[in-house]
Amino acid sequence: MTGSGCSLSLPPRPVAPCGPSRALPCDAVRAPAATAARPFTRPPGDRPPGHPFAKGLRVTDILERPVSPAPPASPAFPACPVSPALRSEDPPVRVSGVLDLAGGRAHLRTAGLLPSPEDPLVPQDLVRRLDLRRGDLVQATTARPPQGTGRRSGPAARTVARVELVNGHRADALPHRPHFADLTPLHPVRRLRLETAPHRLATRVIDLLAPVGKGQRGLIVAPPKTGKTMILQAVADAVARNHPECHLMVVLLDERPEEVTEMRRSVRGEVLSSTFDRPARDHTALADLAVERAKRLAELGGDVVVLLDSLTRLCRAHNTTAPGNGRTLSGGVDASALLGPKRFFGAARALEEGGSLTILATALVETGSRADDYFFEELKSTGNMELRLDRALADRRIFPAVDPGSSGTRREELLASPAELAATGRLRRLLGAQTAQQGMETVLARMRESAGNADFLQRVLSTTPARP
Repeated sequence: MTGSGCSLSLPPRPVAPCGPSRALPCDAVRAPAATAARPFTRPPGDRPPGHPFAKGLRVTDILERPVSPAPPASPAFPACPVSPALRSEDPPVRVSGVLDLAGGRAHLRTAGLLPSPEDPLVPQDLVRRLDLRRGDLVQATTARPPQGTGRRSGPAARTVARVELVNGHRADALPHRPHFADLTPLHPVRRLRLETAPHRLATRVIDLLAPVGKGQRGLIVAPPKTGKTMILQAVADAVARNHPECHLMVVLLDERPEEVTEMRRSVRGEVLSSTFDRPARDHTALADLAVERAKRLAELGGDVVVLLDSLTRLCRAHNTTAPGNGRTLSGGVDASALLGPKRFFGAARALEEGGSLTILATALVETGSRADDYFFEELKSTGNMELRLDRALADRRIFPAVDPGSSGTRREELLASPAELAATGRLRRLLGAQTAQQGMETVLARMRESAGNADFLQRVLSTTPARP
């Protein structure tokens, strides 16, 4: 097919000189000259202010159904006849998936970003002509070539025959978008308010002690059994309630299956998971494609929030899949094991041109593993926000088990008002004069008596003397 810039163009297949002729695949039939469209040209103009999928279609909302009736012909998508063999045995199918470029081949990942044998192949010609990037959400029509036309015997893999939508835009009218690496990173200045209800203390404590902005790169430092999963669920719920304009993604790596089920049922967002019974290469592949998907949304001006559990497990997976021909560091860590996790975590930033990518990731400590300690020591200085959980508080059933003295946000003054900074400053001086257990017990008791953080801070100002 010719002309559209968004359809696969293949030369006519020769017909055998004897025997019954075989029907050519849909893509081998040339369109009439009257229906040929002009070549694809990217329209000039500014980037749109937001991404259409922030509140719409998610990656997990996969559409796969026979195309009936076929979409009407248009200059962008000329009518493409389908061979009788495909029409009777294996009709064209419309699919939606995330583009993955790996090993010199392009596929649409339609099963939660993890590789699947059913993922359709995307011709490199389409990738080049449409300037498709890894992580793009593509809606396309696929067809399976007749049996025996592939390199192997048996049915050939489905192949994208026509691209219809890319990130919600028609393939012939894609907006201009810069490359993520060319955008200008800034300190976060737009606040993500996590307070939802007076009785939800976890998010209220985060707002007070470690505020989060759009573009934050935060670590939730958690010893085992300190309630990090509950913290993540509370943050995800708060983002979905207070900031519906944000595209929420929860990435679970090397996790227990029951934890994945609980997260899917409690989070109103996109949950991507690779459980502990899958190989380490699946963990790294999922994380890499998830952060690329988030970058594509941020390039279009969208605000993306990624919750990762956990960054330590991602480091373990990269250490397992490392080639093993480099230096071995303390704890049996390969020298190249931290490149992938740093690339993932370092993608978080607020963008001067518009949009943001926020990443809050958990880091496991006090696990008894020297490798885990090394991972944390190398990564703790890369974040600009830290929420540290205390095992002693959790053992005393004090939740949220937040250590107030070790939690905080860099450049907090960019996110909070002067009055709020003054009140939280007095609160920190009050907590600094007590042990972590005494301080959190006092703060949580007063927070339960207040109607919200504003009321609580007003009481702090009225009862705590100012600095002399």
